[in-house]
Amino acid sequence: MSEPMRMVVTGVSGRMGRMLVDTITASDQALLTGAVERQGHDWIGQDLGRALGGAESGVMVTDDIDAALASADAVIDFTAPAASIGFSAAAARAGVVHVIGTTGMSEAEIAQLAPAVAKTVVIRAGNMSLGVNLLVQLTRRVAAALDEDFDIEVIEAHHNKKVDAPSGTALMLGEAAAEGRGVALADVADRGRDGITGARKRGDIGFVAIRGGDIVGEHDVLFAAPGERIVLRHVATDRSVFARGALKAALWGRGRSPGAYDMMDVLGLSEK
Repeated sequence: MSEPMRMVVTGVSGRMGRMLVDTITASDQALLTGAVERQGHDWIGQDLGRALGGAESGVMVTDDIDAALASADAVIDFTAPAASIGFSAAAARAGVVHVIGTTGMSEAEIAQLAPAVAKTVVIRAGNMSLGVNLLVQLTRRVAAALDEDFDIEVIEAHHNKKVDAPSGTALMLGEAAAEGRGVALADVADRGRDGITGARKRGDIGFVAIRGGDIVGEHDVLFAAPGERIVLRHVATDRSVFARGALKAALWGRGRSPGAYDMMDVLGLSEK
């Protein structure tokens, strides 16, 4: 058996950061060696275990990403677009795998990952779960099989602290539906309706975002035609599914050639 993969988690005080710490700590294939927070955070300089309310872990929380990556093989990052771009540059300098679960990245921000992609393994996905990535494939195939008599709506629900909408997963599903129909999502996306909007445009792909309570993540793709509806659905009830997927991605990336990858590659579902 190979040595455990040494991993750094960014944004360790957040919901996903804490879940990633727990998931990595429980794995016999990975070892948590670094914990990163933003400059000025109260946890900087503290032992991570103590900061989390437990026993000492021997891992100190730092705001120095380069120092954290000096003894690491991978960094798992569920933070914010600007932060992820900076972490990707650091991952490239250190030659470590960068797993990005950050959502809400614009096309321009994704393009800024290109220098890192040329030097190291960058695995980015709007959703890290196996079920969601299967849903993406199903959405693409169903969209390809049905004509524009079927309206497509992507409906997503998340907790009330989520800052971006539509979710990264919803956009993945919208992209899959557009690919199935052979169109560009940018040309057919309907991301906001308010007031007297007029009739729905044939061929559009609509998005609806729901925010409330502690919903982990629910995604429906609705295909609606006169007299019938098809609904494809995924419900996440525990955030650990994303953490387990991210860990799987990091382990998969070990020893790969530099490049841009996603969870379809990790799960062997890629049609590239």
